[in-house]
Amino acid sequence: MLGGMTETIPTELEVLDERFASVGGDKQVERIAQGCRWAEGPVYVPSGRYLVWSDIPNDRMLRWDELTGHVGPFRVPAGYTNGHTLDAQGRLISCEHGRRRVTRTEHDGSVTVIADRWEGKRFNSPNDVVVKSDGSVWFTDPSYGIVSDYEGHQADSEIGADQVYRVDPATGEVRVVAADFDRPNGLAFSLDERLLYVVDTPRRHLRVFDVHGDGTLSGGKVLAECTAGVFDGIRLDDTGRIWAATHEGVHCFAPDGTLIGKLLLPEKTSNLVFGGLKRNWLFMTATTSVYAIMLNVRGARPAYARP
Repeated sequence: MLGGMTETIPTELEVLDERFASVGGDKQVERIAQGCRWAEGPVYVPSGRYLVWSDIPNDRMLRWDELTGHVGPFRVPAGYTNGHTLDAQGRLISCEHGRRRVTRTEHDGSVTVIADRWEGKRFNSPNDVVVKSDGSVWFTDPSYGIVSDYEGHQADSEIGADQVYRVDPATGEVRVVAADFDRPNGLAFSLDERLLYVVDTPRRHLRVFDVHGDGTLSGGKVLAECTAGVFDGIRLDDTGRIWAATHEGVHCFAPDGTLIGKLLLPEKTSNLVFGGLKRNWLFMTATTSVYAIMLNVRGARPAYARP
């Protein structure tokens, strides 16, 4: 079952610090879709008012229509896609485990390869992706999609490392920007893009790097450690708070790394995105389902909405 009647599940925003006290909203989450094997990589498309996400083991991308509540296929097969985002032109940027590449879906539906190799070697399985205001594409490349056939195709790593990459918007050059990870996962820029937050899932770490004008990073200190399983996807709201997917739902952190609040869900949460016309809906992929809640805070301004 994919769609059907929306199910409401009572919940509450657990305030752990006064900096989270102003974050209110609905008293329940809505399960807007179910029947996935491992739901991941949600992205909200405002031009069509719909949500797209990956069901990785089933090799499909699914779509929820905000106006009708209908859930159906978006792309099948989908190359075992994982994370998605939109660029400044509203085009879909996707990480593909199966073809081990990052792609862009053009407005006419054709697919352009952004990157599939570094120094002639195939990536492991690109996982999550963000676009900076200068048009550069940043993504993580852990080996989840090649360790077995469950989320891709079992294969040996050609690179021999799990790294974070940047693709230059002018030349297409692919550069390693961070290499000292076990398995890098979710990533997000701070509001002013001077910082890059990156999850290292096996270490249960959320790390923070300084971003320089030449596209390099420095620093990389551990900003926070996960207290409920592991971190996965992350997003920021428009105050700079960091929202992270965990095994018990979503944890919210202040920019200094303090855990300030929680939103508990009945399944392990993989990723999240703010959406809706006001960016005040929080959509969360969690194992077999997709959940949504309306909040009184907005998500950070995405690439397609920047001036």
